[in-house]
Amino acid sequence: QVQLVESGGGLVQAGGSLSLSCAASRRTFSNYAMGWFRQAPGKEREFVAQLNWSHGNTYYADSVKGRFTISGDNAKNTVYLQMNSLKPEDTAAYYCKGFGNWGTPDAWGQGTQVTVSS
Repeated sequence: QVQLVESGGGLVQAGGSLSLSCAASRRTFSNYAMGWFRQAPGKEREFVAQLNWSHGNTYYADSVKGRFTISGDNAKNTVYLQMNSLKPEDTAAYYCKGFGNWGTPDAWGQGTQVTVSS
């Protein structure tokens, strides 16, 4: 089974920056997009950003537009999330997702914790 591995989480002060990385355990993982979701305690997992490989289209949640930037390397099945101007409300476990092509299940990472202090 394909696994996604995230890295880069940590503790930062409000207004600071962090960069997250995610890579698939298998280069043969067939996917049309990768993205990021996050989940705070007691809340539903929510969409953050997505990168579609075909034309490089990007999508962002309204709450992070202008502050977060998603990028990636399709050949390496790797995606990044540059997070700037972080707010305490951004505190959550961040999960990487790979959107599988037909016949390929979606893949999720185990999550990496991002904590933004006031």
